[in-house]
Amino acid sequence: MAYWLMKSEPSEFSIDDLQTVDIEPWSGVRNYQARNMMRDDMKKGDQAFFYHSNCKEPGIVGLMSIHKTAYPDDTSWDATSNYYDPKSSESNPRWFMVDVQFVRKLNRTIALHELKNHKKLANMPLLRRGNRLSIMPVTVQEWQFILSIE
Repeated sequence: MAYWLMKSEPSEFSIDDLQTVDIEPWSGVRNYQARNMMRDDMKKGDQAFFYHSNCKEPGIVGLMSIHKTAYPDDTSWDATSNYYDPKSSESNPRWFMVDVQFVRKLNRTIALHELKNHKKLANMPLLRRGNRLSIMPVTVQEWQFILSIE
């Protein structure tokens, strides 16, 4: 099993939204590195932190699991979508998505500023200067430590 951190702006899709629907496609990813991780590395049953970004208090707010492995992101060939890409098509998809399933909300938000204060997380991609990826791997040790401070 692998572990991940996946970011979403709560004004677009929040942990509460995921709790309401239970299973949701994680669509709209338009970064090749993040796409490759979803397409090539994520497996059904992998676990992920749900991270609220671009908000008053960015941080880890919940847990989810990968419910379905990568498949073409149909928003990329929908001309009415904000995620439309004219170079992507059903016959030659450029972008992929996975389905995620709600596991639980954390007891509290573990804020970005708090994560930065823990030496055990110093190598976590989330905390590296300039890292803006919306999907990133989390080591077993990072996963366990973050859950221990919940």
